[in-house]
Order: sequence, then structure tokens, then C-alpha cells
Amino acid sequence: MDKTYNPQDIEQSLYKDWEDNGYFKPSGKGEAYSIMIPPPNVTGSLHMGHAFQDTIMDTLTRYKRMQGNNTLWQVGTDHAGIATQMLVERKLAAEEGKTRHDLGRDAFIDKIWEWKNHSGGTITKQLRRLGASVDWERERFTMDEGLSEAVKEVFVRLHKEDLIYRGKRLVNWDPKLHTAISDLEVENKDKQGHMWNLRYPLADGVKTKDGKDYIIVATTRPETMLGDTGVAVNPDDERYQDLIGKEILLPIVNRRIAIVADEHADMEKGTGCVKITPAHDFNDNEVGKRHQLPMINIFNKDAAVLSEGESYTFDGKELELDAPIPERLHGLDRFDARKAIVAEFEELGLLEKIEDHSLTVPYGDRSGVVIEPLLTDQWYVRVAPLAEPAKEAVKNGDIKFVPQQYENMYFSWMNDVQDWCISRQLWWGHRIPAWYDNEGNVYVGRDEAEVRRDNNLADDVALKQDEDVLDTWFSSALWTFSTQGWPANTDDLKTFHPSDVLVTGFDIIFFWVARMIMMTMHFIKDEDGKPQVPFKTVYVTGLIRDENGDKMSKSKGNVLDPIDMIDGIDLESLVEKRTGNMMQPQLAKKIEKNTRKTFENGIEAHGTDALRFTLAAMASTGRDINWDMNRLEGYRNFCNKLWNASRYVLMNTEEQDCGFATEAEKQYSLADRWILGQFEATVKTYTEHLENYRFDLAANTIYEFTWNQFCDWYLELTKPVLFKGNEVQQRGTRHTLITVLESLLRLMHPLMPYITETIWQRVAPLAGIETAGTSIMVQGFPVYNEANVDSQAMDDLEWVKQFILAIRNIRGEMDISPSKPLSVLLANASDEDKRRLTDNKAFLASLAKLEAFTLLDNKDDAPACATSYVGNLEIMIPMAGLIDVDAELARIAKQLEKAEKGLAQVQNKLANEKFVNNAPEAVLAKEKDKLAEYSDAKAKLLEQKAKIESL
Repeated sequence: MDKTYNPQDIEQSLYKDWEDNGYFKPSGKGEAYSIMIPPPNVTGSLHMGHAFQDTIMDTLTRYKRMQGNNTLWQVGTDHAGIATQMLVERKLAAEEGKTRHDLGRDAFIDKIWEWKNHSGGTITKQLRRLGASVDWERERFTMDEGLSEAVKEVFVRLHKEDLIYRGKRLVNWDPKLHTAISDLEVENKDKQGHMWNLRYPLADGVKTKDGKDYIIVATTRPETMLGDTGVAVNPDDERYQDLIGKEILLPIVNRRIAIVADEHADMEKGTGCVKITPAHDFNDNEVGKRHQLPMINIFNKDAAVLSEGESYTFDGKELELDAPIPERLHGLDRFDARKAIVAEFEELGLLEKIEDHSLTVPYGDRSGVVIEPLLTDQWYVRVAPLAEPAKEAVKNGDIKFVPQQYENMYFSWMNDVQDWCISRQLWWGHRIPAWYDNEGNVYVGRDEAEVRRDNNLADDVALKQDEDVLDTWFSSALWTFSTQGWPANTDDLKTFHPSDVLVTGFDIIFFWVARMIMMTMHFIKDEDGKPQVPFKTVYVTGLIRDENGDKMSKSKGNVLDPIDMIDGIDLESLVEKRTGNMMQPQLAKKIEKNTRKTFENGIEAHGTDALRFTLAAMASTGRDINWDMNRLEGYRNFCNKLWNASRYVLMNTEEQDCGFATEAEKQYSLADRWILGQFEATVKTYTEHLENYRFDLAANTIYEFTWNQFCDWYLELTKPVLFKGNEVQQRGTRHTLITVLESLLRLMHPLMPYITETIWQRVAPLAGIETAGTSIMVQGFPVYNEANVDSQAMDDLEWVKQFILAIRNIRGEMDISPSKPLSVLLANASDEDKRRLTDNKAFLASLAKLEAFTLLDNKDDAPACATSYVGNLEIMIPMAGLIDVDAELARIAKQLEKAEKGLAQVQNKLANEKFVNNAPEAVLAKEKDKLAEYSDAKAKLLEQKAKIESL
């Protein structure tokens, strides 16, 4: 193997070999295991959240593949309606100076497909860089022909079952993109604004209890008063009880509106009077619905003021309600209208006051403009009937959330579920399969021919398809079964559905996870007709934040690209990447400064395996994970450690008899037997952690064994045998080196695929394993074998380690050279200590650099010594001529201070009657043991101090 580990030399060529050889495909053998990748946006590029979740999915897939399962990791991308349309519209404007309307719908859609086919594969290329072992031949796209057929089938069936309907409802409207958007696409920002207190005159000479002919409402959006249809007061508010049922004469438009009693009005907040605008506020809409107030829409789709308000009932029927708007306001943008209306209130003497006010403002995450709640005609899914079986599936354990607390988040939404707006006013997406005739009748079908056939419509009846497309989440909700060929009952659907685990973020439990469960259980049934779940487990990941705990975002300039972690990036390129497209010079300057401060030398290349291991090691059960570059660097060092350890093994085994090819005699050392037992314990613990989705604990387990037990201890313990043992002993140790390393590589492979494959190809042949035309990923995953656990050997070797560490600690503390041979005196040796000493004297002499061992019958005869302990065994190094007396006394003083401090703490605990009376017996016993230990240590240190002082 090369002397230096360089991941750039191995990763991409290795991945190509894996893909070309078909190792990612289902084997067709064993129990099925499947994971459906959350489809990333086709417009996107890999971010740290993708890298995190894909590492987890690939780890599970490789683990199950090696266990002999018939594994499928289904890959695909989402058409990302708004994002893709925006991207191509910008491209069209920049390159041709045209809009989509200049091209027309069909030509514009052709442009999007052209872009998708040429530039839309960025994220799939990056998935390959991460080592994702997905079956690329099964790659799906939410707009491909098969998935489109599934979408139409679902829409038509739900419509026939009266679970899809069309209605006029309030939605999040993006005035720039001219489409409804989901809550997930709304970004709420904290802003400093104002609260306007407006006087609303009472009609018919009515007065308040304090004699005023008006009431005061407070609002952050004065422009919406044009659409007010009521004022709410709390029914328990004594100030206004006499006004309930009376009317307001709404200023500017002079429309009479009712005063209603509703608990939405908070008596403690503001004046206790709340203006109600059902057509432009979600909370007001609920109040309006309760009191059957009319809805008056005052804005067009640009969020500009209409010439006359559009009036509707809550079932979407038009009202013949006169709602004129003064001509001076016609066509004004909502924010210009705000200024004009406030000025008019002031002119009329109806502006009570203006206060500074902190508020949360909704913005479209794509357009960057303020979202307007707007009444529009949209298509909806009745969610409540679908929600009941979906809730039951989680309650009865058919679907489990990991960590379990996320069930609460799931139920909080499902128990208060609202109908789902599924239409979007875009051109890119699944066009709604509904057609309209000239009278406005609506017909739903899979295509126009079916509509005509099923409704007996003649060819000369003009039909026009609905212009809207379906919400991207609609097609994504079908992902687990549409990717497997549904509505056909394919072999893939029978084999790989339901899938085993969904790996996703907590932020889309509402928008995707719940909807997948509802849709799947409604459409997919098992042989007995029982609704089938889409997945058995939902593993919910946390959010990766930057090192300061801040959410990564382009506007903050703290985004980290996982590919930069793998390949490295110089400082200037990193600065350009973070600030290059910024329109705000001051912000760009700030981000540049922070980037230069944080990454003085750019980012070094760490390779994929180090990145994956870091992500796994940080995958705790908490919601948020703060990224740590130091840990990434540490795990790159871990890769180096494994590489160098493997080179040591190969240098001492290649072209040697390792005992695999013949039945030649092998003698195993204590270290050999110990490391085999340690490895089995590691297999058991590591496997349990993977099964329980504790990737952090699994990573820590494999790290501890590899670095500390295998590399630091075992390889060192092999040297006396390899350098001085006889052929039989050397053969036993070579056999163990290869056995453990080859098995360890298979154990580590799911987490670190590249480095393990590379080393395994060199190590496996020494174990008699044919590697030509195969890969580590299709080898068996190690299985715990209790027969390999020699408990006595493990205990004995731990004693040897403690003995060696005791000598090394004395050397370090006394500043004695590691190469200087020492004589050691031993006191209080038990029969077991003596046996271990006799059996392992060669190990101890070699690794602790000892030249003589002397067992003392009476330690009082010993000269002044530096002392350490292994249990009750006292290990003494005569100090005469070896040490600086003053330095040794200082060392003992520190230990003595520590022992006395510990002793005092325990004594105080045991002197506390409350603690002694309430503590469990086991806790008390433990504290008493500590008291004895500290007391004994103090006595021994005082004795040692006296001896040193006598030197």
C-alpha cells in the first residue's frame, strides 16, 4: 500500500467500479430491505443536511446488504415546481430577454425539460461523491411518465370518493410568483414595524360606557380595513358587552359592519377590540366563519387594490354585497395603499396613535416578497378521513418514530388537521386532470378522452384543461409506492413495499411524512385488505448548524458544502463562493471578514470517509447538531491511523505463512486471545447500536476499538512475538493480525466504505479470500461469536496493560527516559498476580523496558521508590540515582492533595444525615468504598513521601 493515505487517489475510481459491477442492485436473495431516498430538488446541490441523512441511509443499506438482505436504496429527484420554474425563468430572461409568457406554456415547459436533462443532475453526481450505494438504474423523477400516471390515478380516485374538491379558500399567496404556496415555503422574519390605533365610529348614535361614539382597534396592516366585515370583542369584557350586536360605520368605505362576541379578542391586549378581515387574515377567517361574516377580497393577484371588493360566503358563493372602494385607492400596491389610508384616517381625525411594534412578517422563501393571505379558487384534499388510519398506524406500532418523542409532533398536527390546498398557479408540475366547459362545469379524468367518454360529451363541446398544477408535495406523498410501479401490482411493489425506514428531518413531519402515511394507507392494501404503511420506522434527524449553533443559510454566509470538506477549497475560492452572487455589498463584506477569520487557510481535503464518520459520530438523538471542524480533522487522523496500522500488518504478513492455507501449528499469545475477545465484544455492541439507530454510539465504539485496543495496544503487543518469537508463535500472531483486521474492515465498511474497500482488497487474500471480481460490500457482516471470547485471557491482558501503564506513568511523572532499563520491586502480590507475572514476563520486560523483577516478602526492606498500583499489587521503582528528589516530592504533594480533597468530599457526604437516611444501600456502599480507597491512597502516599524525603 502507498505510504500515505490519500483519499483523492482512490474514491472516484472505486465508486465507478462499484457502480459498473452492479453491486448496488438488489441481490434477489434474502429478506427484502428497502429505503426510499427523500427526493432532493432537481435544481439543488448537496448541503450538509443531505450529506448527513445520506450517510445514515447508506450506512443502513450497506449494513443490511452485508447481512445478506435483498437491499434496495431507491434513488430519485423531485421536480421542485416553484424552484425549477424560477430558475429557468431567470435563465430565459438573462439569455434571451424573454418571459415564459413570450414563449407560451408548451414551449416554456420544453425549455424546462431541456434544462433538466442537461443541468439538473448536480445533486446525483454529488451523491456519488458521498459513496451512496443507490441503485442508479432505478432512478426516478417525480415528473417521469410512470409517476405522472400514478399522480393522475390518485387524483381521479380521490375526486370520485369526494376526498378532492374545488373551493374558494384563504391561502398563502405570493404576489410576485402569482401562486399559492405551502406553509413550508413561507419564511417568517422578525421585523420592527408599527401598530396603528384607529377609531371606528359607532353607527346609529350608539355610545360606549364612557360616552364615546367610537371604539379603537389596533392593527399592523391598516390597508386591510377596506375588507373588514366585523369587529370582535371578548364576551366577558364588561366594557363592550352592551355593544355586542351593534354596528360600526367603517371609515373611508362607509360600510356597516357588526360587532361580534368572540374569545379571539383578548381583553388584556390593546383596547380589547379586534378588526376582523376574513379574506386577508387566517385568524380572522376562523372568527368570520364562526359568525358567518361575509368575506370581502380587496386585492388582485399583484396585491394591488381592486376597484370594488369581491364578496363571498364561507362556502365560496358570491354575495351581492355592495363593497365599493374609493377611486383614489384603485390599483395602489398594498403598501402604497397603507400610506394613503393612514393619511386619510389622520385627516378625518380617526388616527388615535402610532406605536413602534415588533412583529413577525411572512415572506415567500423563493420570491422574497411579503406573503398575502388571499381568497382564491383552489383544489383541496379532505384530510380528516385520511388522517384516522394514519394516526392509528403510529398508535399501534405499525410505524415507529425514532426518537420516539417525535410522535408528539406528528400527533399535534394530525389531531388538528386542515384540508390540504394542492393546487399551484404554475406551469411546471403535474397539471391538474380537470377540464371545464364554457358553462363552467368541471370534469375530472385521467385525460380528455376519458372525460368525454365518461360524461357523454360530444367532440364539438369545447373543453379547456385546468391551468394549475399540483403541489410538489402531492406527488412526493406517493413516493414509496409510485417509484415501485404502482398503479400496476409489480413484483417490485410486492417485494420492497412497505419500505423499512424513512430518514428525514423533523421540519417536514407535517408536510411529507404524514401525507405519505395517509396516501399510502389509502391506496395500498395487503393481501388481506389491510392498509399498508409506507415505512416501518421514521428515523428523524436533527438540524446541522454551524459551529456557533446558528442555522446555515446563504444570507448568513455560513453554509458549508460537504464536497469542500471532501476535496478541500482554498480561502479565496471559499470567499468567492459565499459572497459572489450577493446583491448587498455591506453584507458581502461582513461575510468575507467572518470567512477569512474562521478559515484562515481555507478548508483542507479530508476525504469522504472522514466526513461520513464525523456525521455519524455526531448523529445524537438531539434536535440540533453543531458542526465541528476539529472533529472532522480528528476523524481524518483516524483514517490515517487505520491506514498506517494496516501497512504494519501487511509488512509483517505478506509473503509470510499466516496459517490460513495449511493446518500448520499455530500458537496464540495472550494478546492474540485478548484482541479476539475484544473484537467480539465490539461486534456485539456496534451491531446493537446500528439496530437501534444510535450511529453516534456505533461510531464511538468502532473508534475506541480501532484506535485504542487494536492500534495502540495490540499492534504493540505483537512486536515481541514477531521480532523474537518462534515460527509457531509468529504464525499464530500473523493469523490473528489478518483475522482481526479483515473482520474489522468488514465491520467498519458501512460507515467508511472507501478506505475499508481499498485495504480489504490487500488484506483479504492473505486470509484465503478471493477478491477478484468482488467487493467488501457483498461480504458477510461480522456476527458475534461467543466461542472466540476467552474471559481469562481478556482479564489477564487487562492486568498486563495496567502494569505497563503503571510503569509508563512513573517514567512520565519522574521524567525517566522510555529507553532506560528499570528494575522493579513488587509487594503484596497475590497468587493471581504471581501467575500473571510469570506467564507474561517477556511482554512486560519488552513493552515496559524492565530488566529485573523482584518479589518482596516485606516491603519495609525496600529503598525509597516511586510507587504505583495494579489493584493491591504495589509496583515500586527504586529512585536512588534516577530522580530529582524535589520534583518527586512535588508530584506526591499533588497526588496527596487530590486524595485529601476526594476524602473530604466523601466524609462530608457520609456526615450528612439527610443523605445517609435517603440514599439507597448500593449508593451508600459505593461511597464507603470510596472512603476506604481515598484513605488507603492517602496513607500510601504519606508513606512514599517519607521514603523520598529520606533519600
